[in-house]
Amino acid sequence: MIDINKLINENKSHMTKAVEHLEVELSKIRAGRANPSILDGLHVDYYGTSTIINQVASITTPDAKTLVIQPWEKNMLVPIEKVILAANLGFTPQNDGSVIRISIPPLTEERRKDLVKKTKAEAEHCKVAIRNLRRDANEHIKKEIKAHLPEDIAKDAEDKIQKMTDQFIITVDKHLEAKEKEIMTI
Repeated sequence: MIDINKLINENKSHMTKAVEHLEVELSKIRAGRANPSILDGLHVDYYGTSTIINQVASITTPDAKTLVIQPWEKNMLVPIEKVILAANLGFTPQNDGSVIRISIPPLTEERRKDLVKKTKAEAEHCKVAIRNLRRDANEHIKKEIKAHLPEDIAKDAEDKIQKMTDQFIITVDKHLEAKEKEIMTI
């Protein structure tokens, strides 16, 4: 027989990871301000190894509309520039021979709406993941009922999991609302 508290704690841990993943994904969606996390996930070929840009260069934001990428090796300027162009992030890097500057253009209304759609899609993925975790936990509890788990304990566990799920969904909605506000603020 399984320890119900252990099941609930594991489920909470997985739901927390789902929300943390959402936070990372939302940080990658630009909201009109320069943010080094916009470049997270972009890999450049570094001596035959696919390496994240921030591991071969320093990325700074001298002002709210500019990113400056300074590679530790000058020969990385062109590969970094090509990767940024290929990623189609909506801006063009300027290579001056020692650093790459990226001016973040103001977002158009249409682009803002697209970013809000993308944000909503990320939030929905997170909610689906949380609901799947709830379903899996409830199925596990139902199997335990067949293996002689008392029904009242099973019902309490299902209630706890449902309340936890509701709390995590509320958290996702708060993240979504904050990001939408950030994107739509001019």
